[in-house]
Amino acid sequence: VDGALSMSGVQPLQITQGCNPLAETGRSKLQNQRASLNQQIIKEMRMRAGAENLLKATSNNKVRDMVVLELSYVNSNLQLLMEQLEGLNSSVEVYQNLKGTVSIPLIPLGLKETKEVDFSVPFKDFILEHYSEDGANFQDEIDDLMDLRQACRTPSRNEAGVQLLSSYVAHLSLVESRFFTPNRQMGIFFTWYDSFTGVPVCQQNLSLEKASLLFNTAALYTQIGTRSDRQTFSGLEEAIAAFQKSAGVLHQLKETFTHTPSYDMSPAMLSMLIKMMLAQAQECLFEKIALSGIRNEFFMLLRMAQEAAKVGEVYDQVYQSMIQTPIKDNVPFFWSTMAQVKTYHYCSLAHYFVSTALLDHQLKPSDDEDKQEKALSQLYDTMPDGRSPLDILRDKEERRRIGKAHLRRAIMNQEEALRIQGLCRHLRNIDILKDILQASLKRSLAKFEHNTTEGEFTDYMEAPDIISKTEHRAEPELPAATKVKVKDFFHRLGPLSVFSAKQRWTAPRTVRLKMEDRDLGFTLKGDAPVQIQSLDPLCYAAVSGLKEGDYLVAVGDTDCKCMGVSDVIKLLKDVDEEGVDIKVVSMMDSSSQPMPTKSATYSGGLPKTYSMICLAFDDDKNPKARKVAKKPSLLSWGLKNKHKSASTQSLPTGDYSAAMSLHKQSSPLPSAFNDSGLY
Repeated sequence: VDGALSMSGVQPLQITQGCNPLAETGRSKLQNQRASLNQQIIKEMRMRAGAENLLKATSNNKVRDMVVLELSYVNSNLQLLMEQLEGLNSSVEVYQNLKGTVSIPLIPLGLKETKEVDFSVPFKDFILEHYSEDGANFQDEIDDLMDLRQACRTPSRNEAGVQLLSSYVAHLSLVESRFFTPNRQMGIFFTWYDSFTGVPVCQQNLSLEKASLLFNTAALYTQIGTRSDRQTFSGLEEAIAAFQKSAGVLHQLKETFTHTPSYDMSPAMLSMLIKMMLAQAQECLFEKIALSGIRNEFFMLLRMAQEAAKVGEVYDQVYQSMIQTPIKDNVPFFWSTMAQVKTYHYCSLAHYFVSTALLDHQLKPSDDEDKQEKALSQLYDTMPDGRSPLDILRDKEERRRIGKAHLRRAIMNQEEALRIQGLCRHLRNIDILKDILQASLKRSLAKFEHNTTEGEFTDYMEAPDIISKTEHRAEPELPAATKVKVKDFFHRLGPLSVFSAKQRWTAPRTVRLKMEDRDLGFTLKGDAPVQIQSLDPLCYAAVSGLKEGDYLVAVGDTDCKCMGVSDVIKLLKDVDEEGVDIKVVSMMDSSSQPMPTKSATYSGGLPKTYSMICLAFDDDKNPKARKVAKKPSLLSWGLKNKHKSASTQSLPTGDYSAAMSLHKQSSPLPSAFNDSGLY
């Protein structure tokens, strides 16, 4: 990364590079494998589509038998590729912090892969046709945009990487206003691969591009969270913030892009992912409380029991979401198994803490009886055996009986967590998870044996559920880093409030201006660009073709689309009797533009679908006729400051005051890798 963004969101420095895509890191190797699998999947899907078409077209039985056999091979290959992709989504170890070897692994999201896009020809053609300028003069700006997009394929795993993605999203909004019209396709295809299935989705509008970048921003936050050092308070706070921000970005994606054709960004999948990120944030909140040590004290143990029950509850909600159709068909088995294991693990911790509080702490005369009674009453929905909290606290034998019941539930949950962990091949390979589960089980068994006397009858009392409660609930948080202000790459085309794709003008006309009795025959108004008003129909300029309401875009060889009234007056004040040439454009009626057509969306090898996703059609009517008061002509340039004209132009919707110049970087990728996303 060449530079970083200021916390205010304005880009003062250049950000044109991501991570080195050829670096042999564990994360880059996984991303390279993902890119390779995506290419193989699309190849097999094309073969399957061709075979299915041939099967429909032929009536020759011998040919049909051969095609059916070929289809079985293709489907088998697809199944193997999908399993390999699932394995990549299950490879969580490379994302974990090297110091976090005593913590249960967290699940990150992998970045979506995309194909390279060449903006050059479509943009230059549009600039020539729509803005009547030579597109070759904007090659540097187009290259800067393409370099920025290329850098976004390999963002660094930190806040600078998030801001890199956000800066490109901000530029996309400006590019959309500049070049993308609702009634015309640019011929630019944006292709992104599904993070779970590897199936490519392609669209010609920017909705898929924006949505995929938001998804990658959320994925990057999950990777930041998983790499945090969870053995320190600062590391846990970083992880909590990262997962909450990831949930916030996913929530924004779900609310903004409601009909994305890519399955990994469907509402059902995004809802599940939001729950998973919040569950992982809640787990880190629990670890933060436990980091300084859990005192063997009655109220502390009950508090930790309810905190652990909360973590188990949110993971159970995640698991229930994962096993719903159609999510269960695409979510890695590793994910759902991990969620189930953590559900049982944290529920067992909750019961263990309650059993310890009841078995190790008898009510003493010096204890606050009312406070303990209140704490115990808030632990259950229904008290065990209908006993009152005070009776349980005072009866030593009853405390022991209920405490052992909680221990039995803790042991059963820990045994179930170990059994489920053994069902998943990827989970079996995570030694730290198995060690933590086995250590918890041994601790519970030892405590149960310590509180069991010889010859004691077995009590089959079932411990009641523990009410979950937390002092700090994980909530989605929309990060400020996603709201980046950038300078328009194509600002030389003129202010975006006027010179946008939805506005239509005539081609620039050259008009000769001559001074007549120290008067040009018109006045100027507006900010940038300035407009002609109070035009004298008999003046030399009007006879030469100048019209009321024309926008002045050049004086002589000087471009003045971005100049205000005072700057333009400085250019015109030296006009002599020979005159000067100016260039003007006239706004055309845009009310006759046709309604937008549906944008074709296709997914490789699958039937075409159609979507009206976030089309940029603006149904505003023509700009209202501006009410212009009669202004004095420019009779005397020395009195120009006394005649101030009010601006009638709307301000741009974004702040483009900050300067950012992205310099072209030579691509580190050899041409052989142009079709794959290296990370």
